[in-house]
Amino acid sequence: MPPSLSAKVARRSIALLSSAALLLCVSSAGANPNDSVDVLIRGGTIHDGGEGAPFVGDVAIRDDQIVAIGPDISRKAKRIIDAKGMIVTPGFIDPHTHADAFLRSSVRGERLNAPWLYQGVSTVMIGVDGAGTPDVAADARQLAQSGIGTNVVPFVGFGPVRQRVLGQDARAPTDAELGAMKALVAKGMCEGATGFSTGLFYAPQSFAATAEVVAVAREAATRGGVYDTHQRDESSYSIGLLGSVEEAIEIGRQANMPVHFAHLKALGVDVHGQAAAVISAIDEARAAGIEVTADQYPWLASGSNLDAALLPRWAVDGGGAALLKRLDDPATLARIRNEMQANLRRRGGAEALLLIGQGYPWVGKTLEDVGAEWKLDSRDAALRIIRQNIAEKQRGESGGGTAVASFNMAQADVDLFMQQPWMVTSSDGSAGHPRMFASFPEKYVRYVRERQVISLATFIRQSTGRTADIYKIDRRGYLRPGHYADVLVFDPATYAPQADYIRPREFSVGVRQLFVNGQLAIDGGQSTGVAAGRPLLRPLPANCAQRMP
Repeated sequence: MPPSLSAKVARRSIALLSSAALLLCVSSAGANPNDSVDVLIRGGTIHDGGEGAPFVGDVAIRDDQIVAIGPDISRKAKRIIDAKGMIVTPGFIDPHTHADAFLRSSVRGERLNAPWLYQGVSTVMIGVDGAGTPDVAADARQLAQSGIGTNVVPFVGFGPVRQRVLGQDARAPTDAELGAMKALVAKGMCEGATGFSTGLFYAPQSFAATAEVVAVAREAATRGGVYDTHQRDESSYSIGLLGSVEEAIEIGRQANMPVHFAHLKALGVDVHGQAAAVISAIDEARAAGIEVTADQYPWLASGSNLDAALLPRWAVDGGGAALLKRLDDPATLARIRNEMQANLRRRGGAEALLLIGQGYPWVGKTLEDVGAEWKLDSRDAALRIIRQNIAEKQRGESGGGTAVASFNMAQADVDLFMQQPWMVTSSDGSAGHPRMFASFPEKYVRYVRERQVISLATFIRQSTGRTADIYKIDRRGYLRPGHYADVLVFDPATYAPQADYIRPREFSVGVRQLFVNGQLAIDGGQSTGVAAGRPLLRPLPANCAQRMP
């Protein structure tokens, strides 16, 4: 049989099996068909989060669970939603967010996590880039008690773990200090973290050698965790993009755990065009039996801050106070400015850095523009902002003025990464960048509808079931009887981003309904104000005697 015909037969067989399974789901969902349900979503085009073909049918919800799915469900319902012409999917899962500040806010409205709800996202990961607290249980209790709008999956992060033991110092740990770090990771995992996250590009995590990361990561590996990493170098800052990919895979191999690359990209002019080589390295590792996956946001500009983007790592050894002393020394300042020039080149120049920190007079201007306005070299303008940021932090203020959108990715690389079978959708959502408010609809409009880089089915799979599989999220990511009722109904004609780089805080449109644990978070395109989200803690690993308090 020719390969193309064989593939068609296989796809047809999968579709038939999927339809049969769906009919079985309806008949096995329990119960008497006359039993009433809370909600019946009727007549939508259903993508269930899996590999099967979409179909027109109904979804029945009772309490916080899906009780039936299939064509023509006959149940009495307290409410019937006419979804004809709409797409019905699992609530989207965002595996890489910086929603922590919203979810922990003292303002109830912010804890609803509306920027994600309006995109159709019902579950977010927090503690990414190595930022997750090891005090997972206490944090989860606080989130549950305060009321949150989305479900939350936590990581234990290398950053807080290393800072508790070593502070901001650029040095290797002693045996006792390494043991203390390992104990903190074990604590976080035994309190329900889904894995161990690192941000090896950022100080002080960047000061850790590979062997140190492996030793600490093993504590998560033995408890079923995923290694989720903002890799050491996405560009040519230190070991290079390809060297960094190899390091992350090697950490997974030595620690014996799955590896997940956060916001995979080829960042900067030095590495444009290297997507194919990165993909080859990942495919080779997967063929060798290492579970390797990645997520990606659909924007050509990354989000960072000026100090991470421009300062050499050695300059921030010891934290802000130590940096200021170096800046006050003429010889050291000259060395820093010289290395900043190389980093500016990597990023595409000062004209490619858009300042986005909210509430500052330079917001919406490029670093080049600000330098011209202040009559300063772009590097000195950046250092002036960095100095102000340190002073604000020392006064106990937020110190968010260094946030920057860096236009440094090639479209061909983004497209190629997006088409891989191990890729999922993320936002990397952070304040000042439109990805916080618009990543999922941006991907749908630009990459599905307009440019047809991927299909609608692939977009949904990358936003739902595949993500749930990677992180082993219990009964989420699929529309199946017995699964939690995180259900999205969106209009394929109007689902779209409204945020952009100049107006980054505009809510997306086109979500008709979004259920979170069976409760309507979005109804008729508007927030209901219901806080139905939950912390989603992993089951207690076998090698944890009991859930730590």
